Amino acid sequence: MQVIYLSKRVLIVGGVAGGASVAARLRRLDESAEIVIFERGPHVSFSNCCLPYFLNRAIPEAEKLILMTPEKFRNQYNIEVRTESEVTEIHRDRKEITVRNTATGETCTERYDRLVLSPGGEPILPGSIEGIRGENVFGVRNVPDITALDSYVRGHDVKDVAVVGGGFIGCEIAESLTHAGLNVTLIEAVDQIMTPFDFDMVQILHKELLDNGIRLILKDGVEKIAADHVKLASGREVKAQAVVMAIGVRPETTLAKAAELEIGPTGAIKVDESYRTNDPDIYAVGDAIQVYNRLTGEPARLALAWPAQMEARAAAEHIAGIPGHPRGVIGSSVIRLFGMFAASTGLNEKTAKQAGIPYDFAYVIPQDKVGIMPNSKPIHLKVLFEVPTGRILGAQAIGPNAPDRRIDIIASVIHFNGTLEDLRDLELCYAPVVGTAKDAVNLAGMVGLNLLYGMSRQVHMDQLRRLVEEKACIIDIREENEFANGHIVGAVNIPLSQLRKRMDEIPKDRPVYLHCRSSQRSYNALRALMNSGWNNVWNIAGSYLAFSYYEYAQEVIYGKERIMTAYNFN
Repeated sequence: MQVIYLSKRVLIVGGVAGGASVAARLRRLDESAEIVIFERGPHVSFSNCCLPYFLNRAIPEAEKLILMTPEKFRNQYNIEVRTESEVTEIHRDRKEITVRNTATGETCTERYDRLVLSPGGEPILPGSIEGIRGENVFGVRNVPDITALDSYVRGHDVKDVAVVGGGFIGCEIAESLTHAGLNVTLIEAVDQIMTPFDFDMVQILHKELLDNGIRLILKDGVEKIAADHVKLASGREVKAQAVVMAIGVRPETTLAKAAELEIGPTGAIKVDESYRTNDPDIYAVGDAIQVYNRLTGEPARLALAWPAQMEARAAAEHIAGIPGHPRGVIGSSVIRLFGMFAASTGLNEKTAKQAGIPYDFAYVIPQDKVGIMPNSKPIHLKVLFEVPTGRILGAQAIGPNAPDRRIDIIASVIHFNGTLEDLRDLELCYAPVVGTAKDAVNLAGMVGLNLLYGMSRQVHMDQLRRLVEEKACIIDIREENEFANGHIVGAVNIPLSQLRKRMDEIPKDRPVYLHCRSSQRSYNALRALMNSGWNNVWNIAGSYLAFSYYEYAQEVIYGKERIMTAYNFN
């Protein structure tokens, strides 16, 4: 493949992940091109994903957040970087930009042959909230933002902080401030944090926050911010001397709109498969652009670091004459909250429903390593698949040990349009200290195929409360001592070890719902009953471990009456 050498002037607006990656790739492709990066902030190429960890000094110094300096760009890449330089206008007719020096106010014009926009996103700060512009209110976008928050908290002897927004940044900020010794309230307007996760899975994270001292307020919004408290839409007041607004970001499209570049239906800059805008000499990458979801084929926005870098590489290569074939995004991410890691990829139930894709899911809770090994812990893994094809649509995994490894595996299977059969048949590394011979992803594939082929039937745990209220026939397959330590109200205990001797106790004239600790024993019981003439028998997905997290949240967070005599989280 022949590279077309540029020998041209390429200007890049925005110097964080996307812009810096475009510049570096271009330089590797052409030594003669003139490449200039304009960044309106004081720093170029900083780690915005690491910003929260400065608050508790996991990152000991703010300077550590800065990955590259203008000097390093010049010395290592022969790339000119101009910080505190805001691009205010694009003059497409004459291929020029206007640049304002934010320190001096002076302006100048710069000519380009190719222009790359990487403006990122801007924090959402609703003007409807009284006090939103107060000195004690902070967004988190860059190094000055996080240092300003840190200085205020430490310099004003702040004890109580309200974090508004339960996405990645909000949760990470809440965790870091808690580790720093502050009293933290996390406020989210919808009924859960971390919307990439389904409602049943996210209850594990809710409990983790509560267990570590974070006050969690859901389904409530902020109405007013005062010097020492936040007033919510419900009328409640939350004690807070500092407030972090983390309700999300919107694409920074001001410059693009003014230049009459096309904006897509998502509100982001529309680009083609080569990341060109409707102007063939202007490219755009990163958080400000519209991508497409490879699973749904629909336009989407995805504010993640690795996709931004992939986009940057593809744009740079197209500028250099190298053809590319982007395949869309699936969205893979991970977060650590105290002792739990939570990872996801692809679609969840909400997005699958929105896309009109018929689906089911496998929910398995195996140990993350051989059970007799030290530190063996349950891993909650939920895999969505298309019906009837078995195509993998998405997955979520939560646990203290390496759930991200399982999600990475499943993301790879999705990338190659894999199915449940592929999950079942994967040959993965095994040693007792790192996993099990039949890994969680293999097990999920097996369970999914059982459901797909009708060898198993399930109801979802969000139906459990209804089943209890209707006095349905719920049979607990665990052993008697497990049942005695906690069980569903109204459930009947028939241990798997006694099942075949006690089948006459199980009705055939109405639905029968089974569960155990993690659904393995109850699946064995279901197969025994189905093979013995029971035609209306069902497994309750998740079983007692998942029920405990789900129902704990219903009681503690949502104030519902308890339907379990005791919870079990082990």
